[in-house]
Amino acid sequence: MDPVIVVGAGPVGLSMALALAGQGVPCVVLDEGPGKEEPRPARTVALHADTAAMVHRLGCTTLRDEGAYFAAWRTMRRGRDSQRITFEDGPAPIHLPQHALTRGLRDAAAAHPLIQLVTESRIDALEQDGHGVTAHTRGAETTWWRGSFLIGCDGARSTVRKLLGIRFPGRTAVERHAVAALRTELPWPGEALLHRGLPGGAGEVTARPLPDGVYRLDWLLPPQGDLVTPDALVTLIRDTLAVWCGGTAPPYDLLDTGVHTLHHRLARRWRDGRAFLAGDAAHLLGALGTQGVEEGLRDAENLAWKLALAWHQGASEELLDSYEAERRRAVAARLRAADQAMPVLRSGGGLRTLLPGASRAAESLLTDGHLGRGPLGAEPVYAPAVAVREVPTATEPGGPVQNIPVTAPDGATVPLRDRLGRGRLLVVLVAPGTGVWDRRHWLGAGLMPRLAAAVSALPVRAELLVADGYPGAAAHTVLLVRPDGHLAATFAGVRPAELYGAADAVRHGAPESAPSPSPAPAVTPAVTPVID
Repeated sequence: MDPVIVVGAGPVGLSMALALAGQGVPCVVLDEGPGKEEPRPARTVALHADTAAMVHRLGCTTLRDEGAYFAAWRTMRRGRDSQRITFEDGPAPIHLPQHALTRGLRDAAAAHPLIQLVTESRIDALEQDGHGVTAHTRGAETTWWRGSFLIGCDGARSTVRKLLGIRFPGRTAVERHAVAALRTELPWPGEALLHRGLPGGAGEVTARPLPDGVYRLDWLLPPQGDLVTPDALVTLIRDTLAVWCGGTAPPYDLLDTGVHTLHHRLARRWRDGRAFLAGDAAHLLGALGTQGVEEGLRDAENLAWKLALAWHQGASEELLDSYEAERRRAVAARLRAADQAMPVLRSGGGLRTLLPGASRAAESLLTDGHLGRGPLGAEPVYAPAVAVREVPTATEPGGPVQNIPVTAPDGATVPLRDRLGRGRLLVVLVAPGTGVWDRRHWLGAGLMPRLAAAVSALPVRAELLVADGYPGAAAHTVLLVRPDGHLAATFAGVRPAELYGAADAVRHGAPESAPSPSPAPAVTPAVTPVID
């Protein structure tokens, strides 16, 4: 099998390649740029629990080195505190410059033996047949590349999308923000802030912490307003800091500025034969606190295990189609929620002037978008391939599993998310007390021998894990979890036939034709460039 070609070396393209390589699939990453990230402190990304865990699994070290966790989230209205949220019941979002995230992912990709990074290579043609994709690039050299699949992660102006003739409808300039990264001292060290109704007519502003006393500030601008001049931006900064700091702006060091224009667009199709779209090539969003980079990372996690199964064993067309069905539906729901909320949140009157408490509800909705909760921010729930739910749990089938501690047969106890991204189904037995038992006593006791035999007989690779408990689940509940961490089914005890059927449904049935087994290359992907 030829490697997978990934077009684009931003956070989504690099994450896609690392996710595939982590499952034994060789990749070639075609990077139009020189392979270096321009430092832009004002261009940042906030990662929530699921995407931060994914980035960590991929080997990116910049989260701990260059990211800052929110100490709390503070909401203000007209100069007064209205809400303050701490993160006692779950992990806080982590905020870091996007160039730092990209650099960390690039370093991890450069160190992986199954990933080949090719810089200054712009794709300008692609052809498909029944066995793979051929892509032509121009740049440092003119070359043809052969791959089993191709994934366009090449951004909003995606060349791959244009070559495939896929339409990209939507709305332009849904929101505009003036952005500044500055180092200063605020009254709430390390806390993120949403301030609505800021005195002086600035409207709405957010402040999110970065390491070393740096903050990113975003001011919502009128949709069709004038250009923001440097003097106007300095006035915004000083007026805002003065409101927060008792009437006098503290000293600050301005590091970076910009104007960020948000568009909402959704590609008509995300798959064309053996070619796929992901990230900004497939969707643009970001208004009301939603995160475009996060949705791109979720694209990568969803598609990688399906392509890995296709590369190693073969996969049904239904499984490959499910990427578009699941991810496009999830992003469309996010865009729809933003469109429905926009008139209330951004109008000068409307419901906010008629309904008591409407302003507080609006702030809560915006906060949810920023914190990865509710319709604007929560992790997606996918319609399960098979609705098996013999016993209830706190997670509906198709929803993301909770990050409970689990114990593997080798005795290692780790967070459940640490076992994701390996191309394997996870079978979790809820067995209270195993956390304190010696593994020699429970490996051969109770349900374990029968369950281990059932897991070994599944049609796809699977890993058996044990948990002391799972929210809402009774003892001896068995959970079947997809490789991307979404719950597929639950069972009361060991049900070998039903477990097999659910695993087969997760892969959407047997492949039409399996690929010939071929070992993954040990050093460089098996791609032979042909120079014109």
